[in-house]
Amino acid sequence: MKLKMNWFIAVIFFVLVLTGCQSNDNQKKNPAKAEGGKYENLTVKLGVQGKGGLFGKAREEKWFEDAFGKRGVKVEWIEFQSGPPMIEAMASKHLDFAGMGNMPPIAAQASGVDFKIISQLLEGKNNVAIIVPEDSKIKTVKDLKGKKVAVTKGSNAYNFLYRVLDQEGLKESDLDVIQLQPDETQPSFDGGKVEAWAVWDPYITLNTGKARVLADGASTGILSPSFQTVRGEFASQYPDLVTLYLETLEKARKWEESNRDEAYQRYAKEYRLPLEVVKGMQERGTFINIPVTDEIAKEQQKSADFQLSLGTIRKKVKVSDVIDNTFIEKALQQSK
Repeated sequence: MKLKMNWFIAVIFFVLVLTGCQSNDNQKKNPAKAEGGKYENLTVKLGVQGKGGLFGKAREEKWFEDAFGKRGVKVEWIEFQSGPPMIEAMASKHLDFAGMGNMPPIAAQASGVDFKIISQLLEGKNNVAIIVPEDSKIKTVKDLKGKKVAVTKGSNAYNFLYRVLDQEGLKESDLDVIQLQPDETQPSFDGGKVEAWAVWDPYITLNTGKARVLADGASTGILSPSFQTVRGEFASQYPDLVTLYLETLEKARKWEESNRDEAYQRYAKEYRLPLEVVKGMQERGTFINIPVTDEIAKEQQKSADFQLSLGTIRKKVKVSDVIDNTFIEKALQQSK
């Protein structure tokens, strides 16, 4: 099931050529650490997918601004729809931190992007799925043959879709795969222009009542963990700030864990969904912030090897080379 180099990899190469010898504004100003552990002329750029959720609470409370502000560092939030554009921004040195699914880091590593995976954010059993309309006649993955299936190229859902197809003995040519971003897919899914959708939460939950899960990690055994990443050069220059980021993230996670009723009510309002639906979403993808285990690293390697067999990445990668648990281990120790 060989594929041509996808658009995401092509963009990464293009970005690297254009920006390989450039520096971002922070580096041009050559920020220096001052006495007292403070920095000058440094802005940390944090990537998020959407406005709400746990990061919405953190932004409202200015937890990151306060934590970094004590070091003289400013915070800039940048919103994205999915992981691939985050990697592009990181490759061009316009993004320092980003949480994303398992496929973008694989493509990034194969393209030579300088980054590190510094913690695991989702277990990966229920946060990615193939969904179909509630009244669809599609009952099994094999029923997707000949159907129009939407997916975001380079995303964790992309990896999940193709691994599930391979597991069921199907090829890409057996389906009509349509490459779309989530905001483009939703109206097409609602209008019946696509018959199935490989996607991640909250889009699975947002379609509660009008769609059902055809396959997910729990039913297939194919995990789609999410990770926290950091730009490699930033981590090398400011390791203390990487730990600080993870400490602040852990503060946000602990708030959610200790205030579930408040958190769920908040998320229900943000997503305009019934409270019970939001509770289901949180159970489907409980936020964690832990070191990457050997088991997850092995699963990530399986995905990388599979993508190499498809031709979506051009060289074999050793995923353990970009996993660095030292920051999260220190952050968790200091957060006790």
